[in-house]
Amino acid sequence: MTRIRKVEITNFRCIRSFTWRPSPGLNCLIGPGDSGKSTVLDAIDLCLGARRTVQFNDADFYNLDVASPITIVLTIGELDASLKSLDAYGLFLRGLNAETGVVEDEPEKELETVLSLGLTVANDLEPVWALISDRGTADGTSRSLAWSDRVRLAPTAIGTIADQNLGWRRGSVLNRLTDEKADASAALVAAARHARTTFGDDAEPELASTLSIVRTAANELGINVGGKVRALLDAHSVTFSGGSISLHNEAGVPLHGLGTGSSRLLIAGLQRKAAQQTSILLVDELEHGLEPHRIIRFLGSLGAKESPPPLQAFMTTHSPVAIRELTGNHLHVLRSDGTKHTAQLVGEKDSLQGAIRAFPDAFLATSVLVCEGASEVGLMRGLDQHRAATGKTSLFASGTALVDCGGGSADRPFERGDAFIDLGYKVAILRDDDVKPTPPKTGWFDISGGTVFSWRDGRALEDELFASLSDSAIGKLLDLAIELLDRELVDQHIKTASGGAIDLDAVETENLWDALSATTKAVLGKAARFKANPWFKSVSRMERVAREIVADDLDDADPDFRRIIEAVFAWATSP
Repeated sequence: MTRIRKVEITNFRCIRSFTWRPSPGLNCLIGPGDSGKSTVLDAIDLCLGARRTVQFNDADFYNLDVASPITIVLTIGELDASLKSLDAYGLFLRGLNAETGVVEDEPEKELETVLSLGLTVANDLEPVWALISDRGTADGTSRSLAWSDRVRLAPTAIGTIADQNLGWRRGSVLNRLTDEKADASAALVAAARHARTTFGDDAEPELASTLSIVRTAANELGINVGGKVRALLDAHSVTFSGGSISLHNEAGVPLHGLGTGSSRLLIAGLQRKAAQQTSILLVDELEHGLEPHRIIRFLGSLGAKESPPPLQAFMTTHSPVAIRELTGNHLHVLRSDGTKHTAQLVGEKDSLQGAIRAFPDAFLATSVLVCEGASEVGLMRGLDQHRAATGKTSLFASGTALVDCGGGSADRPFERGDAFIDLGYKVAILRDDDVKPTPPKTGWFDISGGTVFSWRDGRALEDELFASLSDSAIGKLLDLAIELLDRELVDQHIKTASGGAIDLDAVETENLWDALSATTKAVLGKAARFKANPWFKSVSRMERVAREIVADDLDDADPDFRRIIEAVFAWATSP
């Protein structure tokens, strides 16, 4: 089972330069829109696919620069005996250092034997496929893969149209399941309707093994094809040829009439069955046409939970469901710095694995705001809803995701923030200041380019709200706390926080007749955040606080508190 060990792309569409060492199993490219994810899959397909020619145009060149040729090089490893044949490819066999990714022109004992296939397109727009070897060049020898090897190695692309892979057409996955071939000549001499029926009877024993595999795969994936599947002539074909033979269900309905999701799911299952023949799969926007539970089934059929991986897949996704189902060793973040593209493996850091499960959408964003707890997440969500309703730029529309660290250690936001920074995300932290993080954590985060926002003077969020908002807004906070809990419990919290010095009635009276004192405000901040029955410490409650109370009071609030909020949104909505 061959594997692509290295991908090198130059001057192709939006990619000026890109070098990537994919994993031998599932490789899911994630990143911002228009970052080049689909371009990488197209490059693999164009270079390794079984094509004799491809139509290129000037738009396929980076920045329309036709003076700089397109080059795509795929280094292929895990070669079988025929690909290692000295008679066939001796001058073009090379050696790959698995640790460094360096390809040596001479195969050596400690290196993996590989072949490098290149596709070059110059300004004449004519594609040229050739194996790459300095020894071959020096010897004046040039050659490409034999056509039979190209057909055998060509990746299966799962697109939105299933006709290609649900019929016995050239390069389809059905032709790779077994060596069986159907001879349609006898049936094709009869009238179309008669031929369709007779051929099905004749072809069934010829294709019994393939049809059995298809039926098994469909049943495993929960796709209803009736009691059996049949190979009948496709009634929609314009001409009669090998491509006229396609899969039908027991009633004779063509399986390419299945819904998009069912077709893609079935083809993925069939590709798994054909992995011994061809082990490379391309899936752009893997979630297309699939409900969440079928996305999970789709990835499972490709071996997402298996080791060693049964096949090598190159995929793209914008689905949080897909990211949650994968691991950090399947995910590669594709980015561009303006001169080159990179694909960085997310990996399996402890600080990221929990985020993949809990906040998969963060990996699809361009910026990540790491919040110390659910209260900060709710505050930002509520303020953002108010901003969007008043015509201001939303942080979500700007590509910023919120990640909840769940409270706990004051170092935790920095650990999670560092992990996202390592992957190239723009990262900031919004934290309480009642417990200080350790200096090494904050120092490293600052050096790495992270931004930190915190409440003032050793305060938690509740302390900051009661200290900074107007007395009118504080009255509304008390009313909401009473609504969410009950008056007796809020009163008890205030008595406990003040050591019995004041109660709820005293606070309300003070707020009615005089300005609330700093001492009273501090008591309310403490009372609101008791671990048992806190007033607003959840995403939904603090979201309501922010949307209904804080947002409308910002103009009257403490200017320093307002500046913190404005700075967070300025960071989140900036490029």
